[in-house]
Amino acid sequence: MVNIAAEVWAQAESDPARVAVRSPVTITYGGLRQAGRRVAGAVRSAGYAPLDRVLFIAPTIPEFPEIYYGLHAAGVTVVTMNTMSTHPEIGYVLADSGTSLVVAWHECADAARTAAAERGIEFWEIEPGHSFEAPPLTDVHEHAHDDTAVIMYTSGTTGKPKGAELTAANLIRAVQSFTPVFNLTGEDRVGTALPLFHSYGQSICMNTALAAGASISLLTRFEPGDVLRMMKRDRLTILLGVPTMWNAMLHVEGDFRAEDFTELRLAGSGGASLPVEVILAFEDRFGCRILEGYGLTESTGGATFNDLNREQKTGTVGRALPGMTVEVRDSDGHALPPGEPGEVYLKGPMIMKGYWNRPEATAQDLRDGWLKTGDIGALDHEGYLSILDRVKDLIIRGGYNVYPREVEEVLYEHADIVEVAVIGAPDEHYGEEIAAVIALAPGSTVTGEEIRSWAKQRLSAYKVPRLFSFVEQLPRGATGKILKRAIDRDELRSSAHREVSP
Repeated sequence: MVNIAAEVWAQAESDPARVAVRSPVTITYGGLRQAGRRVAGAVRSAGYAPLDRVLFIAPTIPEFPEIYYGLHAAGVTVVTMNTMSTHPEIGYVLADSGTSLVVAWHECADAARTAAAERGIEFWEIEPGHSFEAPPLTDVHEHAHDDTAVIMYTSGTTGKPKGAELTAANLIRAVQSFTPVFNLTGEDRVGTALPLFHSYGQSICMNTALAAGASISLLTRFEPGDVLRMMKRDRLTILLGVPTMWNAMLHVEGDFRAEDFTELRLAGSGGASLPVEVILAFEDRFGCRILEGYGLTESTGGATFNDLNREQKTGTVGRALPGMTVEVRDSDGHALPPGEPGEVYLKGPMIMKGYWNRPEATAQDLRDGWLKTGDIGALDHEGYLSILDRVKDLIIRGGYNVYPREVEEVLYEHADIVEVAVIGAPDEHYGEEIAAVIALAPGSTVTGEEIRSWAKQRLSAYKVPRLFSFVEQLPRGATGKILKRAIDRDELRSSAHREVSP
């Protein structure tokens, strides 16, 4: 049997009273399995079959693992999306994935409800204490290793978002890879404020913690003081986050000392590069070093990590995880020697099956089992990877991936915009802020705030530009292509108008 729900629910066999989730309400492993069985029974009773696509939208709440593992137990393919997704964004995913059922948390249900209604798709709204009336399903569906268990949509620099197919085996192998490098046991108390709809929070944090029998403490919204209080209250041993979280925690005033967090043995970071200064300051204040890792949605969220059982090299994202292989190649696809920068390629059991219904995109990014990441990196003589830059124009704002082409395509729909280049501008808090350099139609007086308000109706909030610069003409190359590299990011940050606070 290959099913992530079976891995988690197995913990209820040996100790059903053990705490699985704190949010801060407590759910035991027995309670988690019982709730998931009711979800699975409701899905099956409603006529949904294994590998039917079910869209699930919910924030980081205790009900998330209950519903998520219940859906997996029923054998359906779970499609998770950002809770900030707009109705057009959800509609696109529903149509592209062929979703049969939408399940959404009540606080973020409106857009999903509208998108489902337009397509005649059944919609379930979930509230606290929601009761499923159908008989519980006691057996977990047996997936084949290559069955698509999860689809996560990820944008590219061209075209519409693509659904990365993560198999039942991908999810299990991610757990098996991270458990030993975290030295994770059932005695650990893991905590996070990461979104569980994202591969990092879902695969690396939630699945790994719960499959190992550890407890996981959840925060629905990241607030640095709340994270510190959760660390202290639940005596966390492991905390997982992204760079903006660590930086924000350093700036919390109050009586938080290293003595309060003596049991914290691992702080794991991913999603973007982390300044060495932040790593050192965090260790000085809280007595725990932050260890970085690297991965993509297409690699089930992970590929490398600064393994606790090896030397940890600050400033790198560590070595390949167990079972994974990393190569750095030149533009012709030839492996480069240590120290030479090139494009990062990944291979191993955590690499996705492909992109849903996108054979050409799959062939472009998956070559002989190797994932072409689009990231520039370098390996040292001991196999430690450093990420140097990105081949693509990806912006990482506070740990969220924002693809400029997707934002530009929306902005080009505005009647007053003639040309636009969306780029990342350096930002002390978010790492990068989304900036739009715009050439307006003659005579237009539209403001950045007006454009932002317009874009907010069409894009998730984290994708909407907050820095605006208006120019007569964007820089171009000889062929007429807009040259983003000719735009000075630092100058843009200082001169552009920030229409709203972050």
